[in-house]
Amino acid sequence: MLESSSSLYERIGGSAPFDALVRAFYEGIRSDPVLLPMYPEDDLEGAIWRLSSFLQQYFGGPNAYSEQRGHPRLRMRHAAFKVNPDARERWLNHMRSALTTLELAPMDDDEMWDYFERAALSMVNTFED
Repeated sequence: MLESSSSLYERIGGSAPFDALVRAFYEGIRSDPVLLPMYPEDDLEGAIWRLSSFLQQYFGGPNAYSEQRGHPRLRMRHAAFKVNPDARERWLNHMRSALTTLELAPMDDDEMWDYFERAALSMVNTFED
């Protein structure tokens, strides 16, 4: 029986699945003409580390993200970018494709997907094209 106190981070096997998720996600981003300009072309590895570390921390893993970057402040960090409903849907499509590659237990997939949907919606900062 699974202990109710175990974090998603622990249940899915620690950092490796998060790293795999984020790398698969960025494979999609690399070919997306709307989203790619929002990411640092000269620092994609840094962006990969930041997203993976953030997700690991959010889902119960180590606090490396906050130790190095401080509070996540997601809306503030994304305010410089035009995040409209199209960008949100594109981001979610890439993340759904990446999440599928992990082949998680349905409960774990649902937990992650629920967060991604809520987070993506909260990043929308314009309804202009």
